[in-house]
Parts: sequence; structure tokens; C-alpha cells
Amino acid sequence: MTFNLADLFEAAVDAYGDREYLVAADERRTYAEMEERANRLAHFLAAHGVGPGDHVGIYSTNNVEWVETAWAVFKLRAVWININYRYVKDELRYLFTNADLVALVHQAEFGPQVAALLPDLPDLRLVIGVDDGSGVPLSEGTVPFEEAMAAGSPERDFAPRSNDDLYILYTGGTTGLPKGVVWRHEDVFYALGGGVDPTTNTRIIHPEEMVEKGRGGQLTLLPIAPLMHGATQWSVLGQSFVGNRTILVPKFDPHHVWRLVESEKANSMMITGDAMGKPLIEALGDPDASYDLSSLLAVTSSAALFSAPVKDEFFRHLPHIVIVDAIGSSESGNNGMATMTKGGTAMKSGPTVSILGDTVVFDEDLKPVEPGSGTIGKIARSGDIPVGYYNDPAKTAEVFITVDGTRYVMPGDFATVEEDGSITLLGRGSVSINSGGEKIFPEEVESAVRSHPEVFDAIVVGAPDERWGQRVAAIIQPRDERRPTLEDIQSHCRDAIAGYKVPRQLHVVEIIVRSPSGKPDYRWAAEIVAEVPHESDSGGARTAGQ
Repeated sequence: MTFNLADLFEAAVDAYGDREYLVAADERRTYAEMEERANRLAHFLAAHGVGPGDHVGIYSTNNVEWVETAWAVFKLRAVWININYRYVKDELRYLFTNADLVALVHQAEFGPQVAALLPDLPDLRLVIGVDDGSGVPLSEGTVPFEEAMAAGSPERDFAPRSNDDLYILYTGGTTGLPKGVVWRHEDVFYALGGGVDPTTNTRIIHPEEMVEKGRGGQLTLLPIAPLMHGATQWSVLGQSFVGNRTILVPKFDPHHVWRLVESEKANSMMITGDAMGKPLIEALGDPDASYDLSSLLAVTSSAALFSAPVKDEFFRHLPHIVIVDAIGSSESGNNGMATMTKGGTAMKSGPTVSILGDTVVFDEDLKPVEPGSGTIGKIARSGDIPVGYYNDPAKTAEVFITVDGTRYVMPGDFATVEEDGSITLLGRGSVSINSGGEKIFPEEVESAVRSHPEVFDAIVVGAPDERWGQRVAAIIQPRDERRPTLEDIQSHCRDAIAGYKVPRQLHVVEIIVRSPSGKPDYRWAAEIVAEVPHESDSGGARTAGQ
């Protein structure tokens, strides 16, 4: 047995075949059922020429077919490619072409987009469509998913696999074109798949140890983000290695999430910061709603800011839980975690976490930042890191660097190192604001703006400024019909952040645009702030579109 992801899953199937593995909408799969259906689809794909190293796209919202396709592809030593279902034609064309797809599994709803692109994709030789109840007919030549499933053998009779087989995670698109992060199976297992115990920082030595970790019982996890997001992928993948159970949410709705926690007895929920956390708390405050949430033991947040006020609200409603802040990226895996209980949510400019793995913070001279120095550096990681970016040698050379003979990945996240060696995340450099030479991290300002009682959600970006280069601009979605002014926001923020970080420009919109995973859409935000309100920095605000 190897650290190949398909091998690890099959070991769990052999140990826990009767356990329920996955729940999505009205569909349920035990480990044995998932295994049989993945085998069938794998044999169908192989019969149509899909083999080791080939790329198969998955273009769908959360459903069991997404996961069945993923395991089928890995069983063949092929590579599945996650596709952002919000992309429009040009973005999809770029991704399909950049990823060198030879096959595609898509939800019927997205069939028209696929059909429009097929003339430009001569290498895409097999298209499979999933009936999603949308009523959209499959295009001519598209194979129905269940027909493909029925045509394949249920046997597990595949060739031996390798630790060097590849997993690719496409990421980005909010500030630029999507990038495919290429990992070896063994490296991504240690970085994201549970190969390193986050509480002790110890490594799994033998792959068989993963199955043994599940002998004590089964946990139920509820990751809310789409499967096109790495965090949810790794709940479905990594938790399977220890026999746990995952509940998928087809589309985020806070009341639906709480109903799932109650009905499925979820033990752990994964969110992406305030973007999901705040609506969830609002739902708990609904006087017409009442849920039994006694099964919920932990809430984990990653990939977006989870502010102290929202954490406090979680503890007010659910005092028995623990909250975990996790930091990392598609390129580096999990860099650090912090576990907190009621009364311990205070944080600095960002989450402060204990370091995991071979994580370090480098200064501008690529020297490790001295603990307690206050120096701002960039987070880097060595050891279990990706091969690079797919079809992008220039970006690979920029992000994957060698320091004193050791290879590191340094995606661009800024941080400081505390006296005890923990790190405080500040934000991604690609979206930081440079105002008069001062570097301002949007996440810190967003936390202050969102804590205003009349603000439901907010994004902060840099707007062009003739004098300072950039000024801090806040885009807010107000609560109900309220309309806070720039002066209101500024007065509130001055109690939490330095004066030079306070917003100088305010835009009020009906709804903040985010990706389905909850991450800010910075391209949308840049378009909003490009037009300066008439009374910028003097109390004026405009509504987007006016």
C-alpha cells in the first residue's frame, strides 16, 4: 500500500464498507456503495481511452456524482480538474484549454456552456452529463452519467498506483486567471490529507495508520463551501481515510445548514469566515427558528477572515463548542491552526496560530523573521509542497523559490512572528493597499467595518488616489434598510484600527459579490471603487449602479 489517495480510500472501504460515507441532498452512499460506483465509472472512462496522467474536468455544484467522479479518476491514476461553475465563457475556455482536458463530467444545467465551447476544444473527446433535475436536455453526443455507470464493471482490478501520481487544484480567478497547483499524492496527503496531526505536529509513518485512527468511531463533518474549493475537497477526501462521514450542502442557505446539523447530527462544521459565519448567526437569531445543535462540537474557519465579534456570537449561541482558525493556501497546505473557547476570541490584525509543518516567515532578504521583532514577512513552507503550477513556468519560478539549498513555496501571504513563535496572518500581498508608502491589509480593515452594527457585510480594497497612490475604500452591504455614512464608518473604525487604515471612500451596495466559497470577488470590487463618490472622505456615499 502507498500514500496514493485512491489506495488510502480503498483501505477505508475494506475496513468500513458498511459505514455511511457521504450525504448530499437526497442521496446517500456507504463506503462500499461509493467504491462500487467509482469502479464502474472508472472502467467506463478507461474503455474510452482515459488513463494515467489524463485530465478529467468536473463541472458541477455539490452532489454525489462529483465525488464518484473524483474517485473514479484517481483509481485510473488520472487527474481530476475542479471547475468553478461561476465562470463565464472566456474563463471556461481558458481553464479547459490550460488544463488540457480529455474528458469532462458536467451537471446538465451547465450543458449549454459546454456545448458552446466544444468547437474550440478538439482534445476533449468524452463528455458525460449528470441529470440534475433542471430540465436542461443533454447535448447530442453527451453520455448520461447513469448510462456510463451501468456500462462499467464494479470490480476493483486496477493497475498498481504510485505516490508520484498527481492531484491538481485550480485556484484563483478573483484577481487574475486561474492557476492549477500540481501536487504529488504523497505530498498533498501530508499537507492537506491528515498525514500530519495538527495537535501534535507528528507525521503518519505507514499508510495503514490512517485506517487505525478511525477504529474509535465515526465523526460527521459538514463543510459548507463548494467542492470546487479545496477545503471541502479535503473534508471529502481526507476524512474518508479514517472512516468519517461528510455532509454536502448543494447551495449555501443558513437555515438549511442548521437543519442539516440537527437532522444529521453533525459534529464539526467548516465555514469560510464571516461571509458564512455572519448569516449563520443571523439565522440563529431568527425568533421563528429553533434547532437542536447539541451534536455540534467544533466550527472551523479557513480561507477568509473570521472576526472576533462573529466568533463571540457563535459562543453566545453555542457556548459548548470550540472554534478553530486555520490558515493556509492551495499552494502550501495547512500552515497553522489555533483553537479557542468562549472568552478567548481576541486577536490582533489577523488570526494568530501555532505553526504546522515546515512553515517559516521570511523577511525581504529571505531571512527568517525574528520572533517578537514586529517585522512583516511572507509565509513560506518547505518539505511537502507542490511541484508547481500547471502550464505556467513563469509563475512557478516566482512562487517556488530556493533558499540556502532548500525549496520553498511562498504564495504571498504576509505575517509577523510573535515572541512565542506563533504567527499572525496579515493578508495576501496581491490585494494589500499601498497608501503613501504604508502597507494596509484589507482583512484588518474589513474586520473593523463589519463590526459596525448597521453593516451586514463588507469588502475593503484600494482605490486610485492622485496624492497617495491608493486610498482605503470600503464597499458595504448594510443591514436591512439602514444607510450608514462614511463618517459613521470612520468614527466606528477609529476605535479599532490606526487612522491611516480608516476608509476614505464608501460605497453602499445591495449585496456583496463573493465566490460560492465566500471569498471576496476583488475584480468586482475594483470596478465598484473605480468611480469616486462625489464626497469621498467627507461623508458621501453612493449606491452601486447609481
